[in-house]
Parts: sequence; C-alpha cells; structure tokens
Amino acid sequence: MKKSIVLFLSICLSILTFAQSKFDHREAFHPFFYPYPGSDVRSASGQPGPKYWQNKADYSIQASINPDDHSVKGTVTLKYSNNSGDELRFMWLQLDQNIYRNDSRATATTTTQGGRWANGQFTDGDVIKSVKVEVGGKLVEATYTVTDTRMQVWLPEVLKGNGSAKLVIEYGFTIPEYGTDRMGRLKQKDGWVYEVAQWFPRVCVYDDILGWNTNPYLGAGEFYLEYGDIDYAITAPSKLIVVGSGELTNPEECYTAEQMKRWNEAKNSDKTVIIRSADEVNDAKSRPSAANITWKFKCHNTRDVAWAASTAFIIDAAKINLPSGKKSLAISAYAKESADKKDGNDWRRSTEFTKACIEFYSNYLFEFPYPNATNVGGIVGGMEYPGIVFCSAHSTGAGLWGVTDHEFGHTWFPMIVGSNERKYAWMDEGFNTFINILSGDAFQNGEYAERPSISGMAGYVFYDKMDGLLNTPEVIQQANLGVAAYYKPGMMLYLLRTEVLGKERFDAAFKEYVRRWAFKHPTPWDFFHTIENVAGEDLSWFWRSWVLNTWKFDVSVKDVAVIRNNVKNGTNITLQLLEKMPMPVTVKITDADGETQTIKLPVEVWQRGDTWTFPVQTKAEVKEVVVDPGKSLPDINYANNTWKKG
Repeated sequence: MKKSIVLFLSICLSILTFAQSKFDHREAFHPFFYPYPGSDVRSASGQPGPKYWQNKADYSIQASINPDDHSVKGTVTLKYSNNSGDELRFMWLQLDQNIYRNDSRATATTTTQGGRWANGQFTDGDVIKSVKVEVGGKLVEATYTVTDTRMQVWLPEVLKGNGSAKLVIEYGFTIPEYGTDRMGRLKQKDGWVYEVAQWFPRVCVYDDILGWNTNPYLGAGEFYLEYGDIDYAITAPSKLIVVGSGELTNPEECYTAEQMKRWNEAKNSDKTVIIRSADEVNDAKSRPSAANITWKFKCHNTRDVAWAASTAFIIDAAKINLPSGKKSLAISAYAKESADKKDGNDWRRSTEFTKACIEFYSNYLFEFPYPNATNVGGIVGGMEYPGIVFCSAHSTGAGLWGVTDHEFGHTWFPMIVGSNERKYAWMDEGFNTFINILSGDAFQNGEYAERPSISGMAGYVFYDKMDGLLNTPEVIQQANLGVAAYYKPGMMLYLLRTEVLGKERFDAAFKEYVRRWAFKHPTPWDFFHTIENVAGEDLSWFWRSWVLNTWKFDVSVKDVAVIRNNVKNGTNITLQLLEKMPMPVTVKITDADGETQTIKLPVEVWQRGDTWTFPVQTKAEVKEVVVDPGKSLPDINYANNTWKKG
C-alpha cells in the first residue's frame, strides 16, 4: 500500500512539474509532413520531374518617354507559348500601373498609417488603347476585360498544348512621382531621375499548382512572372541617358566617341572607370547631337525588364569577373547629389559594391546570368529587377553597401530561382537576407559585416503577435513584415547552416537547390525536399517549427544530480523544453576544478518527450551547467539556461 501511494504521489508530482511545458514530441516529430507524393512534374527528391513544364513569354516592346508630362507610351508584342498541355481559351495579364489609380484596390486597402506602399498621388494607371490577337497571320481586335490590376483577354481560337498565341497591346501611362517604392521619379538639380518598372502588360503565370495566378497587385507583394526573351527600345530626347536590364545593343548611337572609349576601357578594368563625369553633366558635348535617341536593349531568359533615364546621370562602370571566365559589367547611374561626401564613401563606391556582391554570389551559388548589373540612385529606397536595381539616392557608406548587396542578392532569389513572391515572400526576401550575411562577411574583410544576434533578436522575432511565414505579404501585419518575410527566414537558414546541418552539407544542398530550380518555379515543398535529399536529413521537425507554425524555443536546465550520491559515478543533467520548437543544443559543464567539457546533443533527444537526462563524467563536483553557452539559438528566455551549485 505504501509503494502504491508513493508511486501515485510521484506521478502527481511529475504532472505538476511538467505542466509548464508546451512541447509535444508527437506533434513536432509527426511522420506525415508532405501534403502530396512526388510526381512526374515535381519529384519527391525535390527536383523538377521528367514531365516538368512551364509556359514561356517573349516580349518585343517599342516605347517612348516624354519628360514634359512624365508619360510613357508603347506597343508590346507578346508571344505566349503554352507548354502545359491544357487548352487555354483566355489569358490573364497584369496591369500593375493600375495600382496608382484613385479607385484601385490598393488605394482602398492602404492603411491609415500609410507606409512604404501607400499611394501619395494618383494617375490614370495603364491606359489601354487597343488589344489585338493574331489569327491566321492577321491581327484582329480582341475581347478583353480589365479588373483592377488584371486584364483577361479571350482568344478567338483555343490555344492548345505546345501551341503559341500572339498579342499586340498599345498602351500608355504617367510615371507616378512615388510608385509604392517600386518605381517613380526624383527631382534633382540637373533634372528628373526616372526609374521605370512594371511598365508593360505582363502575362500572369499559368502553372501546375494554381493554373492562372491572378492575385491582385496591392503593393506589398511583388511579382510572379514567366521567363522568356525580351527586346525593348526606349526612344527619348537625346539629353536623357537611359540604362536598363540586359545588353545595350547600340551603345555607339547613345554615347559620344569619347564615352565609348571609356565604356570599352571599363569592360577590362577591375577599378571603376568614369563614363560620364559630374563635370560633363551640363556639357552639351557629353550627349550626341540628335534630337532623339532610341536606346535598344535585349535580355534573354528573363522574367522582367526595367529601366531608368535622366539628364542628371553620372555614369561609371567596371568589369565583373565570373567563375566561368566570362565577364559582365557593373554600371552605376546617379546624380551629383549622390556623390557629395568629402571622403567619397557615397555613390562613387556603388560600382565597387556592385562588382563585389555579384562576384561573391556567382561563386557561392550560381553564375550571374546578365551582361550588365546596373545600380540606379533615385527615389526608390530599394527594389530589384533583372540586371538592374533601384536604390535610394541618399544612401551612403554602410547603408549603400547594404541596399546594393540586398537588391543584387535578389538576382538569385527570385530572378534566377523564380519562386512565387506573391504567396511566399520568405522564399524571396528571407533567402536573400541570409545570403547577405555571408556576402557582408566576405566584402573587404567584413567592412560592413552584420552578423545576426540570434539571442538578441529572439524576443522580437518570436513575440506573441508575430505573423507566420505562410502568409501573403498583404495579410501579414505591416509592422510584422520585416520579421516574417526577412529576419525570421534569414535566421532560419543561418541556424540550419550553423547549428543543424553544418556549413559543408548546407552549402552543397542550397547550391543544388539553386541549380535545380534556376529559371523555374519551385514551391516550398520542392525546397524542403531538395535540402533533405541532398543533405541526407529528415528536417520535417525543422520546417514544421519555423515555416508551418509560429512555435518558440525555450530550453532550460531542469536538474543536476550526482549519480548514487557519489561524484565518481558521474552526474545526471536534465534539460527541459518549455516551448514547442525542438532544436539541437550544446551544453557546457564546468567542475569544481575549473575544467570544462562541451557536449552537443542532436535534436532527436526530444523525440521521446520534453525532458532529456544524460550522464557526464567529471573529476570533481559539477559547479555550473550552461545550455547554449554561445547564445547561438533563438531562446526566448536565457534566464533558465544556467544552473549553478548553490
């Protein structure tokens, strides 16, 4: 009877003792994680299957800019190739300029706090003059409907699998002064700086996941686009200098003979070469004498193109050395106001910064695919497009390095690896935030290195009202977007590399993910599968903790007890998880003689419950136990991580 009572009381005491823990090992390590098996389209190994397909969009655009009224007019010819095997009776296109209309959904859903994506002024959006479809070699008027930022075009003939359709759209719009930090125009002393993006009707993605991806553009979310070849021509008054995505195919028509000499010098120089200096900006001889110039560009296997134009541009450039031996060209375009620091630590370093980060990412992940990498100083705080980025004209020093590195980092996510930014911002911003840490460490021996303080950020990243990663940017609370889209997924990958897989296995898996999905459309599950298969690790517990849920991590030292009351038998140390996230942990033990030992416990110690007891052998009595002594884990309460002999 006494033994039964003691056992009963022990059980009750255990229940009371463990009541504070939220950890459920059966939930954390549940075996059924993936929602669907692999298929011929998307393999269970994480790579595209033998029947993977995606449609193709090729564009030819003739456009002009009128600085007098800040307008762009153009005609875009779209060749759309249907590789899906489905029969398509209509097409959906994005008209992103319609976000700037006073009656747009974006305007109606802008919070009273305003913010980065608020509309300060309004335009008429995309003014569609005509939409035509080719039928039997002839262009006929198409039936179409515009709904906010989307246009549905009905096809006179069914577009069958492996067939193609040709659309010709005539349109125009006014460049807004502040285009939700995606585009716009900045008044400088020597003229307006125009940054022009989302500037032509673009076909929506049709994929094997959702069919037509027609989410309305509301400002916070970015773009999910098809790949193809784009050639475009911008006709502008000759006093304007135009820079853009891809290769400028007629530079000799756009620059003076002297500037062409400098241009060719820059192609072979590791140091920045001035193409057009500050002193030449107001010199009429620094521009060709023609009234207008047509700048011709081409960009292959790209999802988009953007461009910029100004009378105020200073232009400089230097070569980019790529792993294959090929060369690219780093170009910077900025006004005098961006080059006014006495120490020169301003936009005059932009080309240096551009060259450095492009070379780093090309070696770490995948070779830069464009002939030019152009950085433009203007009204946009920071925005990326293929081969060109827009960064704040006011950035200097560390700020300019950070925004340049981040925006060009987007070349890999999502310009090369074309994930769905509208749905999964963390696969875009978060992945980029992670690689920026590595690039910052590498640049000039860490001149602007910013290593994350995991412990310092934990309370902020995991506070109770933080949104999870699996929310669209518009659903995430405005104050939470920086964490949910950038910091948390960046921290996740950093810890996966440093604490879970190790650098060698992680880097191999991450690089393989980029190789597999270069210029394709991966889902989160394709990413999960790839990392697990290449690294050889079941990480379902990790994805469940970080991506699918908003779990927190809190580990404590619960008990330290000498085995059978004799230090020679060793000491049992008991750890407890108090929150729902499991992680591998490191424990540092110090004995009375000052000797220390460090033990790394794998995540599997939590598979049987919220506590784990393990023995250690020491020559003297244990005086201190610290779990996660390096504060490398996102523990929300470090106060319970240390035990000391009283």
